[in-house]
Amino acid sequence: MEDTSEEKQQASVCNLVAVFENSRTLGTTPGPHSADEQPQSPERKLPLSPGPWEAPPVEEAMKPEFRPVSRTYLSSLKNKLSSGAWRKSYQPGASPGPETQEPEEKRVVWELLETEQAYVARLHLLDQVFFQELLKEAGRSKAFPEEVVRLIFSNISSIYCFHAQFFLPELQRRVDDWTATPRIGDVIQKLAPFLKMYSEYVKNFERAAELLATWMDKSQPFQEIVTRIQRSEASGSLTLQHHMLEPVQRIPRYELLLKEYVQKLPAQAPDRADAQRALDMIFSAAQHSNAAIAEMERLQGLWEVYQRLGLEDDIVDPSNTLLREGPVLKISFRRSDPMERYLFLFNNMLLYCVPRVLQVGAQFQVRTRIDVAGMKVRELTDAEFPHSFLVSGKQRTLELQARSREEMISWVQACQAAIDQVEKRSETFKAAVQGPQGDAQESKPQAEELGIRAPQWVRDKMVTMCMRCQEPFNALTRRRHHCRACGYVVCGKCSDYRAELKYDSNRPNRVCLACYTFLTGNVLPDSKEDKRKGILEKESLAGPDQSLMCSFLQLLGDKWSRSGPRGWCVIPRDDPLVLYVYAAPQDIKAHTSIPLLGYQVIAGPQGDPRVFQLHQSGQMYTFKAESEELQGRWVRAIKRAANGWTPEEPDEEDMSD
Repeated sequence: MEDTSEEKQQASVCNLVAVFENSRTLGTTPGPHSADEQPQSPERKLPLSPGPWEAPPVEEAMKPEFRPVSRTYLSSLKNKLSSGAWRKSYQPGASPGPETQEPEEKRVVWELLETEQAYVARLHLLDQVFFQELLKEAGRSKAFPEEVVRLIFSNISSIYCFHAQFFLPELQRRVDDWTATPRIGDVIQKLAPFLKMYSEYVKNFERAAELLATWMDKSQPFQEIVTRIQRSEASGSLTLQHHMLEPVQRIPRYELLLKEYVQKLPAQAPDRADAQRALDMIFSAAQHSNAAIAEMERLQGLWEVYQRLGLEDDIVDPSNTLLREGPVLKISFRRSDPMERYLFLFNNMLLYCVPRVLQVGAQFQVRTRIDVAGMKVRELTDAEFPHSFLVSGKQRTLELQARSREEMISWVQACQAAIDQVEKRSETFKAAVQGPQGDAQESKPQAEELGIRAPQWVRDKMVTMCMRCQEPFNALTRRRHHCRACGYVVCGKCSDYRAELKYDSNRPNRVCLACYTFLTGNVLPDSKEDKRKGILEKESLAGPDQSLMCSFLQLLGDKWSRSGPRGWCVIPRDDPLVLYVYAAPQDIKAHTSIPLLGYQVIAGPQGDPRVFQLHQSGQMYTFKAESEELQGRWVRAIKRAANGWTPEEPDEEDMSD
């Protein structure tokens, strides 16, 4: 009975292959005495048809069109392969057949053989029918290129040859001799390494599907041949794309069956060790195939990004990896409102792009490329522009604003991760940046970086006077300029110098006198290096590390008539008993200084809890904070200063903002 069952199983596959072979001869249909009339197992009986190339009956012609495999399905399959969820969810069903007392592991082997026979039949359909017929038509009529056909089917011929001539015969012989040699682990171990050939097929699958769809629409002869074969009985009413998907799914199927086989084996079975090693090898082949899918998707996504950027020669590199992309706002040093920009972060560069108005072809124009090597990134503390961060590179320094704090943190982390990877690959650069990360937090340009790295430009509205000579700006005779070396806002007189900057390809740029002297070594004879600072010439300290308290305050009353509606107020750490009032946070010179020792702090007369006053001997200064909480902090800080408190005293609360 067992021999008869095996003969029926083998005959069923032979019959299916015979249908394929008979259908390759045009005008030949299976006759009444053809091989299709050989005995078949009841559950796998193949119905006869008038011939695979003949038009189907009217009833079948009215059936709906074939539905192709979507990219969503392929993506879902890839996700299942990578996550391993399909391994957990598989529940083997009972194998059909008569009630026998056969060991459970043998039923799994039978299922493996049956599915392999059906799989070889499908490979035969792909290679010997679809592939060969299309190749023959391409060579005969030149209606479509032979190269397109070869690209669509990739290495399917090698896969078919391996399974039809090696894997299936070896498996069949072992099953036939199961009584004497009840094991398959050694067979699969010997043949499993060859399954890595699937990676080439899987890597090419999406491109093959696109080519198939394109030429189905483009070439009438191509479409006719494919449709004719799809309507044949041998195709089983499935599309070519469905058949092409089977090799992608086959290796996971091997793993499922082998896993079940190992579970069913008795603990002392002689095949247990070999079967476990075979399972590990199949798993390795599945991982290899999955890696090919990931690489295919990476290259496809990279190519789409390059197309959106206009395929510029200096950025197209297949070895790149896209880490992150998304919109940001560019904080301008002249304009008050941020501008829409778009970033592409790769493993080796950051592209700062502008959306094109007419998005014909490329969607973005690359404004700046910043190399990740040497790049620095940090969060900015800016009340006017929340969620902002700084990207400083050799080519340019950018102040950017994200839409939320979470998005800002994500950008900073992504940039820092890319920087860390570059540092690991470059020992020279790694040695050059030894030291705490806090060193990079300084807003002032370091002397050794002048001219080498693009500076962070101070925004125009952050200063009201030249940051070198302290003369106030005006629209006619003293306009604002930026030093290209240090980024300071300076007047025309203080920036009437030019020096070569390395980060700008050694081209001459406008620089201030101090940077000119450092970069060129030339000291002008009329420069006054030893000019003593006045009592108000104390640089504004915008950060909490240099000040006990700092923020904007509204200036109320006639006392401030010439100073404007608000001022940047600072109590420095190095001068904790004096309140300095500046017109802007980056000013070098304060317009008012108030010695706080002996002053009284009282509530304002308006009844507004945000208002407070400083009073001493007929002197009265009125301030208004942006919030009641900020007003309370200022009152506490000024009271401490008025009582003579200094930050050197121990166990005192820090009042810095």
